[in-house]
Amino acid sequence: MENRNGLLVDARLLRATGTAEREAAEAMVAALPGTHQVTVGGDKNFDTADHVAALREMNATPHVAQNITAHRGSNIDGRTTRHPGYRLSQVIRKRIEEANGWLKTVALLRKTRHRGLARVGWMFTLGAAAYNLIRLPKLLPTG
Repeated sequence: MENRNGLLVDARLLRATGTAEREAAEAMVAALPGTHQVTVGGDKNFDTADHVAALREMNATPHVAQNITAHRGSNIDGRTTRHPGYRLSQVIRKRIEEANGWLKTVALLRKTRHRGLARVGWMFTLGAAAYNLIRLPKLLPTG
């Protein structure tokens, strides 16, 4: 999802392995054209040493939520958290949950009607495109 308008720009469906979300995020960043700096938002699940290092190697700033527990520190340090853009990303990243909820309820992906990665994948991609079509009129200026 891009932060300015809340449109889905890439949708990938992978098998649930526990690391699939991080792998998909890294693949999406690697597929971006150009070498410009980008930011990547995520929840606490994305705060792992290998994921943060992989994103930084791809010239992407990881704006992931810090996963600080009693016996573990975060992999996101003050270089990232001191900027106001990090705080803004933490607020805006929750917008992806709106898209996930819409896909589960309206696009009927809570309980899929197909089997297999290919068939469920095209339903997921179709649902993401439909979400963008529903969202576009809300972005147009009124008047």
